[in-house]
Amino acid sequence: MSGYGHEGDERTFAALAPARGGAFARTWWGLAWLKALEDTALDGQQLKAGRRHARAGAVGAVSVRPGRITAVVKDRDGTAYRSDVLVREFSEEEWQRLLDLAVDSAGHIAALLDREMPPHLVEDAAAAGLDLLPGIGDLDPECGCEAWDHCPHTSALCYQVARLLDEDPFVLLLMRGRGERTLLDQLQARSASRAAHGGRGADDTPGAEAAGGAGGMPGVSAEEAYAAGFLVPPLPAPPVAHDAPGRSPSLDTETEPEPGVDPAALEFLASDAAGRAHRMLVEALAVGGASVHGGSPAHAAPPAATAPLTVAQDAVRLAADSPMPWITARLTSGSGRTGSEMDLATRAWGFGGAAALAVLEEEWTPDTEALAWAGTRLTEAWEDDERPALRRSGARWTVVDAEAQLRLGEDGRWWPFLKSGGRWSPAGPADRDPATALATAFAAGPTGVGG
Repeated sequence: MSGYGHEGDERTFAALAPARGGAFARTWWGLAWLKALEDTALDGQQLKAGRRHARAGAVGAVSVRPGRITAVVKDRDGTAYRSDVLVREFSEEEWQRLLDLAVDSAGHIAALLDREMPPHLVEDAAAAGLDLLPGIGDLDPECGCEAWDHCPHTSALCYQVARLLDEDPFVLLLMRGRGERTLLDQLQARSASRAAHGGRGADDTPGAEAAGGAGGMPGVSAEEAYAAGFLVPPLPAPPVAHDAPGRSPSLDTETEPEPGVDPAALEFLASDAAGRAHRMLVEALAVGGASVHGGSPAHAAPPAATAPLTVAQDAVRLAADSPMPWITARLTSGSGRTGSEMDLATRAWGFGGAAALAVLEEEWTPDTEALAWAGTRLTEAWEDDERPALRRSGARWTVVDAEAQLRLGEDGRWWPFLKSGGRWSPAGPADRDPATALATAFAAGPTGVGG
């Protein structure tokens, strides 16, 4: 064994409770460790016996230090044996290569300094000729029972270590020769040296991964760069939103489009995307306190989160904004609606977007609590001699002897509807007051209230 461990680089883990059923390892680290054990052992029966020992809680406290893991393992009759498994330590030159590799990647060092083991570090190390995970023959057993190969006791110890690796993969680096504290101290020192020398250590040669420009690390997040200790330039000023979105480029060229591609339709979608992007930018700048047009900071509240639109809903949104009948016709056909259904849908969208469309096309049944609340609101909305006679069906209240209706949305707002040509049509925006909503319906058409 190499002697490159550092003073204090030893950890002792208390005995684990018996493992009742299930796999011994669930993480990539623990599974790789068990694969090395099972590929190394020559006697499968010994492995099975060791697995039974580990499940039964026969493995005592586990001591982990550079190059060696140790525990006392008991047989079923209570006989105790000291069991060790030796793992090859990295040489000093190998550790320097691994530290260089970690510092060269802001992602690796940020994770390590945050006490997380990045799985890609193993792949990068292997590419550099450093195998962090043990391979065939890398786990060398020694046991007081003096059995050859992996006996049940060293096998049990290895199964228990797989559980430790699940919880703390830094145990693997300790076996290879560096404890967590030593490793983090060395990483911080090397990172600081890189930053002090413009992105590389005093003895390093500049390379593509170290050339960050002004000591920065292009292509990584600010959080990773700061965690790595690199100097980063100040953030640029936020963008300024123009008064309106830009015009989309014309796709009307002399080149014949591919079959099924409609340049005019693509232009329409590009214009729609530009409009939505502009609205999102304005909202983001307002939420962040930045100026929308370069003036004083805006203090708007963050926009409420909305559910993503379905394809059928988005077809109505596009049709409501479409100036071209042929586009509306395509959207109507694609969404499975008839022309009259799309007319009603776009009318609803104009009054209240997706919420209004849902009230038009979907039905829901209020529960007892919601019905009681609605009844109270309807009773309080009018004086006794002014209250219209209403007939309820589900969440819809129709005025008796009149072609007017109130629909209750799931958000507690009332939507006015009028009946025309045998179909109920949205008559205006929603209101929290049912009387106001119904007045909107009456104002939208020549409808009177009967007895």
